Amino acid sequence: MSDSIHGHEVLQLLLEYPQGLSKRELLLQMTQRFGADARFHTCSASGMDAEALLQFLAQKGKFIDRSQGFTTDASLICNH
Repeated sequence: MSDSIHGHEVLQLLLEYPQGLSKRELLLQMTQRFGADARFHTCSASGMDAEALLQFLAQKGKFIDRSQGFTTDASLICNH
């Protein structure tokens, strides 16, 4: 299993798709970039799988709805 990946890296990945990605497409991109067994953490939570991370980020208001899915904005990513 890989080291834990900060949620910021997933948001940065999502910035590469300004048109938006569906949840399924984002999960696929996360698997390709970070590996199928990747675990994720944020500033306030840890030990999450990809599904749990996406749910956490959605609850924190880190996504922007687009017609083709969701994306994010750099202003929604904290810089610490």
